Amino acid sequence: MQHWPLSGITVRTPLVELRWPTPQDLDALAGLGAEGVHAPGFMPFFSQWTDGDPATVARRVLQRHWNAMANWSADDWTLYLVVVHDGEVVGSQSLGARDFAVTREVLLTSWLGLRHQGLGLGGHARAAVLELAFAGLGAQDAFSVVRRENTASQAVCRKFGFSHDGTQVNAVRGRRAVSDRYRLRRTDWEASRRIPAEIDGLAPALAMFGTEPTTPAPAATTLSAALSGVRYAPDPDHVDA
Repeated sequence: MQHWPLSGITVRTPLVELRWPTPQDLDALAGLGAEGVHAPGFMPFFSQWTDGDPATVARRVLQRHWNAMANWSADDWTLYLVVVHDGEVVGSQSLGARDFAVTREVLLTSWLGLRHQGLGLGGHARAAVLELAFAGLGAQDAFSVVRRENTASQAVCRKFGFSHDGTQVNAVRGRRAVSDRYRLRRTDWEASRRIPAEIDGLAPALAMFGTEPTTPAPAATTLSAALSGVRYAPDPDHVDA
């Protein structure tokens, strides 16, 4: 896409490729989400987007990506990339930020289709997005939010050097859900970096991420914005171990 430089971004590891989704990629991702992302008895997502019939779930996948694209701005963005393995779309990986030029902090979310979990693909996708955040965009911190019961994803955070950074409470399916917040600092990422990753096509898109400070915006009026430059996590991370 000539006028949308984000479409040229790719990050590759020995197992996976992260890339801006083509319409065909998005259609495949929507179908994958409709097939199933987690066991029916456990809801890992605060937004509960996987509840519903397959057609509804598939449309939600498309709408989340389209909404992020339509509302993109340099001071408030979420980048959704598809995870591709052996030419097949197997899941989604995102990073997002508010006021990134100042905070240098990103939020990660991700999921793999149920039939692609347990194969090591989630770890490679995590390594790829961290390479993009730290080496590509110059982030200083990355954080994730993981449901307490999601033991596999908790283990992935610890494996990549994330440290515990508090808790978050949400209402999920009408019940209280407690999640752990995990933070990875740049120095810890450098120390735990094990999976090689290569970034392509980022340079033309850098301005879209607000990598350089601009004139300060007026003081935020909402409580959530006053507490943190980074968005309140809409989904816990992650379902891809």
